[in-house]
Amino acid sequence: MSKNGNMSVWSADYWRTASSEFKKIKVLTFAALVITLSVVLGFFYIPVALNLHISFTFLLMSFGAMVYGPLVGLLVGALFDIISFIVHPFGGYFPGYTLSAMLGCFIYGLFLYQSRITILRIFLAKLIVNYGVNVGLGSLWSSILFGKGYLFFLGNSMIKNTVMLPIEVTMLVIFLQVFLPFFVRTGIMPGKNLKHISFI
Repeated sequence: MSKNGNMSVWSADYWRTASSEFKKIKVLTFAALVITLSVVLGFFYIPVALNLHISFTFLLMSFGAMVYGPLVGLLVGALFDIISFIVHPFGGYFPGYTLSAMLGCFIYGLFLYQSRITILRIFLAKLIVNYGVNVGLGSLWSSILFGKGYLFFLGNSMIKNTVMLPIEVTMLVIFLQVFLPFFVRTGIMPGKNLKHISFI
């Protein structure tokens, strides 16, 4: 445990705690709720370019990962992508997007689970998801599916994710700040240090 109350991801206790979330009925029920709401929210998006759109499911995915951690987050990401495809399919199923959804939830969990929530942590998590998962892997999946060069999709995705990064970080900060006090009071989120978001 660090001086500011964060549990280090490099400690065995962190991963024991994260794995124990699978045994909690309240946590699994909340995870199922996150998946359901995210699938519904997935119907609403803004198309940008070929196989590129703006979605707001990241708000629920990141918030959920903050509650149940990176390991349950992997399962949630996989189930969300598969169920989303079944409910509103777009083309054929492609496992690369399932991997991306899993990695996104995993990264959010690494930065936000068992931690004091700060704007810096939110920014770093979103930075890695946007450029590592959305741009890096997303462009690769698009080039495989649509037969165009990787750089074609990389350029479009880079512009979109760069423009959206500060907007999404701001949205996520506001979203978490609004809902954190409620979930701390109801016991879904433990710890007094989670009631407010600091800068660093």
